[in-house]
Amino acid sequence: MNEKLAHTQAELENLNPSELENLASKLREKIIAVVSKNGGHLSSNLGVVELSIAMHLVFDFNKNPFIFDVSHQSYAHKLLSGREENFDTLRQFGGMSGYTKPSEGDYFIAGHSSTSISLALGVCKAIKLKQEDRVPVVLIGDGALSAGMAYEALNELGDRKYPCVIILNDNEMSISKPIGAISKHLSSVMATQTYQKFKKRIEKVLEFLPDSATYMAKRFEESFKLIAPGFLFEELGLEYIGPIDGHNLKELINALKQAKAMQKPCVIHTQTTKGKGYAPAEGKHAKWHGVGAFDIHSGKSIKKANTKKSATELFTQNLLSLAQKYENIVGVTAAMPSGTGLEKLIEQYPNRFWDVAIAEQHAVTSMAAMAKEGFKPFIAIYSTFLQRAYDQIIHDCAIMNLNVVFAIDRAGIVGEDGETHQGAFDVNFLAPIPNLTLLAPRDEKMMQNIMTYAYHHQGVLAFRYPRGAFILDDEFAPCELEFGKAQYLIKNQSKIAFLGYGQGVGKAKQVLDLFENDFANLIDLIFAKPLDKELLKELASRTKIWFIFSQNAKINGVASLLNAFLQENDLKIKIISFEYEDEFIPHGNTEAVEKSLGLDTQNLAQKIKSYL
Repeated sequence: MNEKLAHTQAELENLNPSELENLASKLREKIIAVVSKNGGHLSSNLGVVELSIAMHLVFDFNKNPFIFDVSHQSYAHKLLSGREENFDTLRQFGGMSGYTKPSEGDYFIAGHSSTSISLALGVCKAIKLKQEDRVPVVLIGDGALSAGMAYEALNELGDRKYPCVIILNDNEMSISKPIGAISKHLSSVMATQTYQKFKKRIEKVLEFLPDSATYMAKRFEESFKLIAPGFLFEELGLEYIGPIDGHNLKELINALKQAKAMQKPCVIHTQTTKGKGYAPAEGKHAKWHGVGAFDIHSGKSIKKANTKKSATELFTQNLLSLAQKYENIVGVTAAMPSGTGLEKLIEQYPNRFWDVAIAEQHAVTSMAAMAKEGFKPFIAIYSTFLQRAYDQIIHDCAIMNLNVVFAIDRAGIVGEDGETHQGAFDVNFLAPIPNLTLLAPRDEKMMQNIMTYAYHHQGVLAFRYPRGAFILDDEFAPCELEFGKAQYLIKNQSKIAFLGYGQGVGKAKQVLDLFENDFANLIDLIFAKPLDKELLKELASRTKIWFIFSQNAKINGVASLLNAFLQENDLKIKIISFEYEDEFIPHGNTEAVEKSLGLDTQNLAQKIKSYL
């Protein structure tokens, strides 16, 4: 029996059912072994092993584009497509990405949800223009269908009728729940060639019937669809097969072959179990979606416990306290209730805090309306996902200067998820927006102060905070926040100043500790917009060089804002920025990534010495 994991389409076609089942077991063993050491997306990948095998057996991935939505279900595909040798480096610095990546052999990059059908539609148009015999194959999870972009693409695809196979992996929520045994039977019938041929014949017959007869036939067909789970897709103009068992290789292969032969857009609705094959992860256990290193036998995390609270935990703690005090506080997150810490507030105040699924644009606009009605919304979204709601921030919040608070989690380098998830751009794309105030806490006490300030602030406000804990341990006394006011943390006669923003303050202090006493002034900007003009003018009058520490992109970042201020006021100060250069930040352990960028403490100290 063949034990290797990589297989061509022809090799898979030659395997018997027991050999295919054995291959599925070997793929799961490899995924569990590697993820238990490196961390990664476990349950979603274990759930699509049979789906991945069936895709590779029916379609040649070298010819037909395999398009994954979000792509945290692509591990089996990576192994089947010949990347077993490097799979042990998964998510490590310099190793294999945990998402699809064209430079590694995948068709398209994916790290944000609900893009796959739009991509497939673009491929379809290109195939038609190039007159090629190819079919895009999409694997999309049910959660991705909570975003409007997926329906925009489905709407056009159903209208244009391009050949396309969309595999809907239904593993947590049902898009259109089957209604009892009759529905299940009808759905299985709909997957057969007999039904598809019968349907085509009926459609041809209807062309020659009088309008009244056609109307009655159509009404009968619509009634038939209402008790089957595919009516939504068929109403959009797509063929539908399912639901079928996503772990039954025979059913999957037959359905894929049928969809391939249709030469139409077709949705194959599969039902799978997340975590399939690893008992602790099976089912709707959110903690097994993305995991750190763990012990395979016990399922327990083997990561060293951090005694310090994460910034996200502090956000939850402070927002709970504020929500208890102020009844007009409401909040929202977009499919990340546990990740943003809003889960506890949803549990305690289900009528005031909501998870609206993968719909960042909707989350922002709906909260804008609540602000108009006198409520105080806290919108908790990761930095990388806030990018998806940029127009809504401008159009629905900032123009009317509504009292909305953006709590930007995962700001800065987030580690193993890589380019699509690094929180590098929020300062840069928010700073140009009128009526928007930007600030960031340096430590636990300032986090509390800033959130209290945010509640009382009039207008749009955004504050950012890192993944994990703050670097500083409340080493400096917090100040009473005033609009646009910075704080001296260390003030001396040095001609050098370290200016930090948010987590950058902690990094600046770490670097400063490597030099002798009184080496530099240390300032916490607190506000990136507006800047503290009074303090900065005073600082410029007695210093010559400023080093800027902030965990965001350099272009249009904090140093750029400071440079603009200096130019406007004709102040001659040399500014050196330690923000991120103009490149996407790779995946890997945060410390390793920082070192590769020259932004670790030792490298920064050496750079400062060379500048001086």
